[in-house]
Amino acid sequence: MATLELNQVTKSFGTGHKKVDAMKETHFQAEKGELIAVIGPSGSGKSTFLTIAGGLQTPTDGEVIINNQNITKLSEKKRSKIRLKEIGFILQASNLVPFLTVANQLKLIDQVKKDNMTKEELEQLYENLGISDLRNKYPADLSGGERQRAAIAKALYSNPSIILADEPTASLDSDRAYEVMELLQKETKSKKTTTIVVTHDTRLISYCDKVYKMTDGVLVLQEKEVTE
Repeated sequence: MATLELNQVTKSFGTGHKKVDAMKETHFQAEKGELIAVIGPSGSGKSTFLTIAGGLQTPTDGEVIINNQNITKLSEKKRSKIRLKEIGFILQASNLVPFLTVANQLKLIDQVKKDNMTKEELEQLYENLGISDLRNKYPADLSGGERQRAAIAKALYSNPSIILADEPTASLDSDRAYEVMELLQKETKSKKTTTIVVTHDTRLISYCDKVYKMTDGVLVLQEKEVTE
């Protein structure tokens, strides 16, 4: 069953001779339990793809369907509710609230959403990410890699049906990057989540079921043997 579909989606910015086609006509479908990588150079349209897939911006044309619901024509308020319920974002900027400790970042989610991880699952998540001793620290007290791991915990804690990750391992050393990908792979398979990872690091695609390449706004499914 498809959890995420993009049908004839395009995204353009500007008009006339200043018009830029960030995404040319795109067809995409992701199933439950799939871990998908989207690779490509900077400026190729990968981040545009991710933000449209997650309902953070609307396409110029086409439709985005999340769990059989077309979100394209919904109001921002309704899209926000779907994002809160269905999607876990892992962004390069870590997206942490500066005045909340790591633990309180997650407690904040409890105030707006039910069916999050159990206490036991959360403890295991802290341990898997190596941040058990960081839960009472604020973002300003953390290194870039620690903030990124805290952001990953925040995204996974809500048990989303879709995880959208923009360069989730960019701030991590190789060993920790592989550990994070193993964790994402485990979460994807065990909870039948759909995970899409935008990355420059082709070493990580061995963890993925499918690999797409984005070039000049065009998304194409790749043969993994070729891309690796």
